Amino acid sequence: MDKKIKAVLESYHVLIREEQSKPREMPPGGRDGGQDRRLRAVGPETGRFLNIVAKSLKATTILELGTSFGYSGIWLADAARASGGRLISMEFHAYKTEFAKEMADKAGLSEHIDFQIGDAVEMIKALPSGVDFVLVDLWKDLYVPCLEAFYPKLNPGAIIVADNMLMPGNEDVKRYGEAVRAKPGITSVLLPVGSGIEVSRYDPV
Repeated sequence: MDKKIKAVLESYHVLIREEQSKPREMPPGGRDGGQDRRLRAVGPETGRFLNIVAKSLKATTILELGTSFGYSGIWLADAARASGGRLISMEFHAYKTEFAKEMADKAGLSEHIDFQIGDAVEMIKALPSGVDFVLVDLWKDLYVPCLEAFYPKLNPGAIIVADNMLMPGNEDVKRYGEAVRAKPGITSVLLPVGSGIEVSRYDPV
């Protein structure tokens, strides 16, 4: 990982520490009101895990569901560059994607990321098959609908990582955990990394 990427990650870490020191509040207009400025980042421990696992794959197509402000995308795009692959990063809000693009430019990773803005489930449906790695980290009630959309597009040996499985650990993520483990060919484990991650591998029978 080069100096530019490390510098960008450190600037995110400063913002993460500032965010953690403030009380959690719902932004004006609710979750889709377009005014949510919280990073809601996976954090450095999970970011490093994503980077290590994604780098172990060859010529990967990585799908990130929930660009937010681009923190996890830096870890994943670094892995995509190392493997000769690419990152497809999906986000509902354009203003978040614009910030993520600026940070990716600073990190020298822009050419390895395809940013997409809109409804995640519909954008996943429009993707061709051939996904090697998926990060699921968007609104929790979308976890299962997104799973249903991307599951048919997975390559053999694909890895899926879903964040926030222990915190908040609500009914939506519990349903996701049950749903992903019920899929044919899936082996899955819940790990106490960061906010809790469900790590799954797809090996079709």
